[in-house]
Amino acid sequence: MIERSLNKTVLEALRVFPVVYVAGPRQAGKSTLALRLAANEWPADYVTFDEATMLGAAHAHPESFLRAWKGRLILDEVQMAPGLFRALKAMVDEARLKNKQAANGQYLLTGSSNILALPGLADALVGRMSVLTLYPLSALEVSGGSGSFLPCLMENRFRPGAIQKNGTLTDAIRRATFPEISTQDETARRQWFESYITTILQRDVRQIADIAKLGILPNLLKTLAGRAGELVNEADIARMIGLNAVTSKNYRVLLQMMFLTMDIKPWFRNIGKRLVKAPKNYLVDASLLCHLQRIDLAQSEVNDPHRFGQVLENFVATELVKQLSAAGGIAELYHFRTSDGKEVDFVLESPNGKLAAIEVKNRDAVTENHFKGLKILRQQAQDDFVCGIVLYRGNRIAPFDSNLWAVPADAMWS
Repeated sequence: MIERSLNKTVLEALRVFPVVYVAGPRQAGKSTLALRLAANEWPADYVTFDEATMLGAAHAHPESFLRAWKGRLILDEVQMAPGLFRALKAMVDEARLKNKQAANGQYLLTGSSNILALPGLADALVGRMSVLTLYPLSALEVSGGSGSFLPCLMENRFRPGAIQKNGTLTDAIRRATFPEISTQDETARRQWFESYITTILQRDVRQIADIAKLGILPNLLKTLAGRAGELVNEADIARMIGLNAVTSKNYRVLLQMMFLTMDIKPWFRNIGKRLVKAPKNYLVDASLLCHLQRIDLAQSEVNDPHRFGQVLENFVATELVKQLSAAGGIAELYHFRTSDGKEVDFVLESPNGKLAAIEVKNRDAVTENHFKGLKILRQQAQDDFVCGIVLYRGNRIAPFDSNLWAVPADAMWS
């Protein structure tokens, strides 16, 4: 069994908060993570609301349902029983009045939709709950890497030298996906994704939203897959799927709530109109992108560098999101783009305002010309700019300035 990087973060959160909520896509491994913790470091009872009887009991009387369990409790797929959140608040407040420290680490929740974005639920457990996200497997997890990439990036600790590659780039992209299909062949992966998308868009969406045009969601998802890595243009997307811009945006937010797509916000700091303030759109899994766009990784790598470059950028986006989630608030992820088109794919900003940045290139070699966007960002950020790298397909780390580096993509998980 692959060790999940989020395990340690969950245990640390349970020591500090009464409730820990682990959200994330269906089939990302949330139930497995929770059961593993319950069998080892954090013994607890386990309830899944995929069971109709348990779901009915929770709906019937939420507080009585919770009081029936006397010790630590895991509530799996809690988005199916949103009424529990108010009851949890009452239980936590009662326990804190008796012994505030002993109230910590009592409830571990998992959910396959970001129900905290729904009105009312987000406020129920403010100050009482830590919210974490478990994404599909990362390349770092499947390779058994040490997790040293983010600190190197955020502290400019790269050194010249060669990276030991472990498999090909396409292997890393293929394996960094949902656990159930990480090692499966193309036929099995295609069938799995078809079933996965149908389940989410036809069943799970109904649990959190009543939408009039459910059948348009698959087209919207495919449209967003074709625009992965691009700036979001709400009017253009709405026109492509035949909706008005407001409805289209609401449906797009719904796909984000179901952890199918994600936005990366623009970075700016007192720069005014020189920056384009639109987010960039990505899919939450690079293999899902390949499925929706019918991309054969091996063939596109050789014959269609533009499409492979799109997949590679989406893959780096997901790898950063996964590693940042497990790192517990080391930085926030943004993109950078000026009004005249100068850009940097990814900007990481630490809580103290320090920046590191990544430009992704589907190239075997790097030249000084590839650092243009990074240099503009460095000029804007001044002393807050710590490190900038061009992530490429080669195998050597090379310095292009005191805080600018060419870095092989494999360094993210080696």
